[in-house]
Amino acid sequence: MAPAAGPSASTLWRVCNLLMAAFFALAAFVQVNDPDAELWMLVYTIPAGLTLFVGLNPLVTGNCIWKSISAIHILFCIIWALGLGYYLFLHTQQNILHEEEGRELFGLVIILAWMSLCYSSSKNPVGGRIQLAIAIVISLFPFISWVYIYMNEEMRSSWPTHCKTVI
Repeated sequence: MAPAAGPSASTLWRVCNLLMAAFFALAAFVQVNDPDAELWMLVYTIPAGLTLFVGLNPLVTGNCIWKSISAIHILFCIIWALGLGYYLFLHTQQNILHEEEGRELFGLVIILAWMSLCYSSSKNPVGGRIQLAIAIVISLFPFISWVYIYMNEEMRSSWPTHCKTVI
């Protein structure tokens, strides 16, 4: 993979990480009235912190502590996502986003995609053009999805009360 072009690529990579840190922090915040809020707040707060560090200093991905925490969190999220996926395979009766477990699974997938991208950036903190393009798409996706879901009354109508009352 060819390295991305100089300072503008580095700036874009940092901005993407800061956007994702904000997304993960916001995702942790909106868990406040969820039945298992403490668990989900932790699940989102860890990548928020790790991603913030990458936004401030992309070279942090080479740090042993950062890599260890990241790897453990990625493994935990993979196991949990597989469990949720299996549960949804057996029990889904409507659109996957109408199921609480479906929304949880998508959150885990976003965490996995982003943290894997950051983890793989330790060899080249800016990455290649393809990696940077993927980073831009992934960092914009949660915000665009959130706006779409927030504006789509039909999609939100079947959600439990705790999902409707946070923001």
